[in-house]
Amino acid sequence: MHPPIALTIAGSDSGGGAGIQADLKTFHARGVHGLSVITAITSQNTRGVSAVHAVPLTHIRSQLAALFDDFPIAAVKTGMLGNAAITRLVAREMAARKPAWLVVDPVMIATSGARLLDEDAVEALTEELIPLADLLTPNLPEAEALLGHPIRTAAQFDAAGEALLMLGAGAVLLKGGHAQGDEVVDRYYDARSVLELRHPRLPLEGHGTGCTLASAIAAELACGRSPRSAVRRAVAYVHRALQRGYRPGGGAAHVLQH
Repeated sequence: MHPPIALTIAGSDSGGGAGIQADLKTFHARGVHGLSVITAITSQNTRGVSAVHAVPLTHIRSQLAALFDDFPIAAVKTGMLGNAAITRLVAREMAARKPAWLVVDPVMIATSGARLLDEDAVEALTEELIPLADLLTPNLPEAEALLGHPIRTAAQFDAAGEALLMLGAGAVLLKGGHAQGDEVVDRYYDARSVLELRHPRLPLEGHGTGCTLASAIAAELACGRSPRSAVRRAVAYVHRALQRGYRPGGGAAHVLQH
């Protein structure tokens, strides 16, 4: 007997709060064995991102081949892909390998404001990778970038959820952390209905929350949960981890207690 196996395809955060590092910590905390394919190496800390180096396509392909040839992968999560070529490569590989669950976190802009996905990669993301996703997990700025218009009101929020579903994903978790208010309201959309998840807004600046949430969902799916149950459990987990967050560096960013 061994724990279920989940794979993260994402960038490395040298500061340890987000990216591959957060994903693997999350997988371990949620009871799954974590695998990783690194798409980019970032130079970053709690103050921001100072450099990004994309991993060559041949090495990304070889990482994927090594893992899929050996492990029974139950779920895959994608995070920072960096550019159009990597996005297309990952989409082709996922289409060919057909993992049971694919969670796509469309990482575009870091909390510090650094751009983590080239503008020309958005088309590859929307046309090639998102249609393969069982679950898409954008925050509000990412949803606005994908749809090309602002999202401000509750009505626009729901319209955006429906429009994101039309990109082809099986379900959408539209995260409300960037909205205003005393509560954070996340909304899950699928073909059946809308599920609203609320929790108190914490008075701190989180780092790695999106990576952690998508990885927690992938872990729960790998453990046999339904998408709705996986989302509920993952949102609650991230809130608890952020409540216990701490500042390991000199910046304002709090990393999660995974």
